[in-house]
Amino acid sequence: MKKQILIIALLFCSSISIAQKEWFSTFSDSTALVKQANLISDTFIKDITKISPKTILVLKTRLNTTPYLIYYDGEGKEKTANLPLWSQVIPQQKAFFYEVSGGEVAGKEVFGLFFNGFYLPHELGHALQHEVEGNVLGSYESEYLANCIAMLWWKKQGKQKELEKCYRYAKKMWAKLPNPIPEGTSIQSYFSENYQQASQNPYIYGYMQFLQFITIYEDASLPKFDTYIKRYLAATPKKK
Repeated sequence: MKKQILIIALLFCSSISIAQKEWFSTFSDSTALVKQANLISDTFIKDITKISPKTILVLKTRLNTTPYLIYYDGEGKEKTANLPLWSQVIPQQKAFFYEVSGGEVAGKEVFGLFFNGFYLPHELGHALQHEVEGNVLGSYESEYLANCIAMLWWKKQGKQKELEKCYRYAKKMWAKLPNPIPEGTSIQSYFSENYQQASQNPYIYGYMQFLQFITIYEDASLPKFDTYIKRYLAATPKKK
């Protein structure tokens, strides 16, 4: 019996490992994309449950390519993390990736690194925030929190090489984007006050997201994932 349990456990760990090896790349198979995303999502949720058994996350990942690319939806009957497939991305957005990354090959790679990669636990971080605080999405601060959660969770999974590759691309792309922040306005207030408008413009939204990624990646003061989540839960007023 113990031997059977050990075999099952090894198979489960192997499936997670395989999923994470294929992640951070551009998927062409939608079924494989959702399957791998579910494995990663399940692992993230189990980590949260171990840290805080009272914090229950229930959501599904699904293929749903829209101009928002990857996003969390907690307003419907079923909470979802929505995933994009490269072949379904609109031409205008593909052109943006080509432009800021340095060509078609690099643009496709960037899409995989971030949107079939880094940003899934970012959206799961939004789901955690929604569960704890209620609907507080749509601000610079909520994006920063989700990016911290994603960065620290991927580090916990041993994905330093993938994060470093994201970092190199983020610096390259951010350097090409014009600063959209009006003089005399902070980046925090600008994005919090103009979030919906900014999120529809890849040049403006990319400026904020890539800058946050760079800042968080370079922040040596951040604790490990478990500690960060414990501090967040302890310091955050719970929704009524």
